Amino acid sequence: MNSTKRMKLSFRWYGEDDKVTLENIRQIPGMHSIVTAVYDVPVGEVWPMESIEHLKKLTVDAGLHFEVIESIPVHEDIKLGKKSRDQYIENYCENIRRVAAAGIQCICYNFMPVFDWTRTQLDHKLEDGSTSLVYYQEQVDAVNPLESESDLTLPGWDSSYTREELKQVVAEYQSMTEEDLWSNLKYFLEKIIPVAAECQVNMAIHEDDPCWSIFGLPRIITCEKNLDKFLKLVDDPHNGITLCTGSLGCSGHNDVVKMAAKYAALGRIHFVHMRNVKVLDNGFEERAHLSSCGTLDMYAIMKALFDNGFEGYIRPDHGRMIWGETGRPGYGLYDRALGATYLNGLWEAIEKNAGGN
Repeated sequence: MNSTKRMKLSFRWYGEDDKVTLENIRQIPGMHSIVTAVYDVPVGEVWPMESIEHLKKLTVDAGLHFEVIESIPVHEDIKLGKKSRDQYIENYCENIRRVAAAGIQCICYNFMPVFDWTRTQLDHKLEDGSTSLVYYQEQVDAVNPLESESDLTLPGWDSSYTREELKQVVAEYQSMTEEDLWSNLKYFLEKIIPVAAECQVNMAIHEDDPCWSIFGLPRIITCEKNLDKFLKLVDDPHNGITLCTGSLGCSGHNDVVKMAAKYAALGRIHFVHMRNVKVLDNGFEERAHLSSCGTLDMYAIMKALFDNGFEGYIRPDHGRMIWGETGRPGYGLYDRALGATYLNGLWEAIEKNAGGN
């Protein structure tokens, strides 16, 4: 029989300043979509339609689809539940409308307080001579954003904050409970999901990275129980998740294969970030995509997605730096291209084994 299940292979691109060009990406076999964003507008402000259309034109002219935004950042005032949040939410809704008008079908975002992804080194040398992003708990413990007088420079931190501003916003979050953050997330979703549904855009929240509390800050998108709770906050098919195998898989408590099957069957996985990690007693290391290079069973995850009808967007996530390449840590061309090819191979084998052509 002919299988109609098709994952849409995508690749993150940081715009015209990215060392990885659209021409490079177009030459990766099976590539479907570009994943990008407007990067020169302050968080919380409305994106100019001209900027969105420019990105679309560049993408389409390169022979690729313009269908995924990663990300439209959520302003801290929304996460903190401040009185100013309503204007920022209205701006967010307007951004949904604008990217939808340009053909965007999926928006990835996160609700992580202050720190987006956090790593302790960006160029850790692995046994094969490649370098990768790593997280070692003892290195995090050595930095206290409220007390340290040294430079506060863990990778993933928002460099737009001064030291005093960072201390202030961290202190604000430390006075919040997880339930406070859940309440603020629910308020946000109740405003944006009706707009997304009207625009036929799927919202795909990204799990906290890593999926545990840092510096006593509340973090809630971390595990199966919390993802279940999240999806029920606004039970609408447009309210879904970005299944990030690395963010969830860096904790041994998460069964990523089970979660892939469960949420794909529910139709609530709109985007997948596929990367492998080696889980350690004191943290984790990002590794090559191949299953045997890390802790995660990449084949089993892909099969769980296929078997449960996943038809969304998927991209190879953070890659190592290999073959002498230099550039944005985790976002070079070569290893992510290898990852894309690996994902293509897994999907084709799974599909053909299931009787598809």
